Amino acid sequence: MTGFVIPAPAQAQLPVVGGGAFPVRRVYCIGRNYAAHAVEMGHDPDREPPFFFQKNPDSLDASGQFPYPVKSQDVHHEAELLVALHSGGTDITTQDALAHVWGYAPCLDMTRRDLQGEAKKMGRPWEIGKSFERSAPVGPLHPVSDVGHLSSGEISLTVNGELRQSGDLDQMIWKVPEMISYLSAYFELAAGDVILSGTPSGVGPVVRGDAMELSIAGLDVLRVDVV
Repeated sequence: MTGFVIPAPAQAQLPVVGGGAFPVRRVYCIGRNYAAHAVEMGHDPDREPPFFFQKNPDSLDASGQFPYPVKSQDVHHEAELLVALHSGGTDITTQDALAHVWGYAPCLDMTRRDLQGEAKKMGRPWEIGKSFERSAPVGPLHPVSDVGHLSSGEISLTVNGELRQSGDLDQMIWKVPEMISYLSAYFELAAGDVILSGTPSGVGPVVRGDAMELSIAGLDVLRVDVV
């Protein structure tokens, strides 16, 4: 038997600065990776090992618009750095990890906080609050060959010109090489995988009509309208 029995879904992809597209295989997201954010969410960052959840590849959206999702009255912004891999494997060492990175992009982990909160109370997975359609507005991917590896520098988010989130990439509890190494111990990483590397403190709600701007040192600003 050859061929698909239904039309094949479109390949999830990210635009690349200068042209071309990066195909996305999986989306891994680390939780509470900045100490101040862990505290604001009611947790002690000094006692937690890293943990991850996943978004769907087609949650990534580069349109510049974020449609306010259904079934929620409390949707929050989370400003993050996206790390894109061109290769992978298992049991990758921290020393070798950055050799697998193709590039970086600004990304938002939009969260239906009320639905996530209900899931937490019942000990259920977070996907209903995290993995809905277009829940990861994203900017163009910058190749490492152009921007180098981003280990420090400002990350900030404004809503309607008001500063909401501000931090530095070097404040991440688990750095990019450590995240790649840790994930590779549990999953076989591969070309096309991306990692959202956590958010600084200051997460908060948005409403229709808001304009968000995410700035990460060395990358183009991501502007997203809530519609």
